Amino acid sequence: MALFKKRTAGKPGEWYYCLEHKKVEEGPDCPGKDRFGPYASPEEARHAMETAAERNLQWENDPRWHDAPAGGSDEEE
Repeated sequence: MALFKKRTAGKPGEWYYCLEHKKVEEGPDCPGKDRFGPYASPEEARHAMETAAERNLQWENDPRWHDAPAGGSDEEE
């Protein structure tokens, strides 16, 4: 008996953005490495790339991700 079953069909109402095909799909049609999601609606999935860009910008500017050395300088020597 397998611990994890590979899902071949998606659940109705699960939406994904396929990075390879650059389109919104209902259910996980493409491999996980090629998609973002699941999203609650096709509209949310359609904006997956914008959402990712916004989150990346937030993380890049989050001071918790930029540990300054004890000397206070952010530059490496």
